This record gives sequence, structure tokens and C-alpha cells, in this order.
Amino acid sequence: MPQDEVYEAMSSAFDQGAPVALATVAQTLGSTPRKTGAKMLVREDGSFVGTIGGGCGEAEVWQEAMDALDDGDARMVTVDLTEPVDGEDKICGGIMRIFVEKLEA
Repeated sequence: MPQDEVYEAMSSAFDQGAPVALATVAQTLGSTPRKTGAKMLVREDGSFVGTIGGGCGEAEVWQEAMDALDDGDARMVTVDLTEPVDGEDKICGGIMRIFVEKLEA
């Protein structure tokens, strides 16, 4: 997904006076679904634009983004993709560190 869509959604939210949470992949180690710089923008209603990789890791980051919208605190989230989830073959084998921050116009 082009990063332009994330920035356009951010601009639109700011035009409406709404805060957003921006999740940015800050570091990757090993095999990961997205690389450094990938972004996901989360709105107060829980909708989002962009992706940092999908699956359980993205769900964890989405929850941290919702928490950041509530408390205003930036945070670093580590997503460990080295362990299988529920026995399914969905592991990438890497680790991602995602910086999550609340942004306002």
C-alpha cells in the first residue's frame, strides 16, 4: 500500500480536528512481512489505513495505537514473529519494532 494513502488520511483527520495514532516500523530483524518505514494510521473510531504486516502482530499494534490515542503516550511495540501461532504455519521468523505515537493537528 502506498504511503501516500496514510499521509492523505492523516491530513484528512487533521482537517477535521481529529487525532490519529501513527505506527511506524522502526526496525526489523530477520524475515518480516513489512520493512522499516512501513506505516499504519489508526483513527479514534478504530478504522485504519496502511499496514505493518497483518495478522496477530498488526492486531497487537492496533490495540497499542488505540491505547496511545487514549493516554497520549508514545510507545515502542515489539512484535515477535519467531513463534508459531496456534500451530498454524504463519511465522515469518523475524522481529519487528514498531513506534506508535499520537498525532494531532
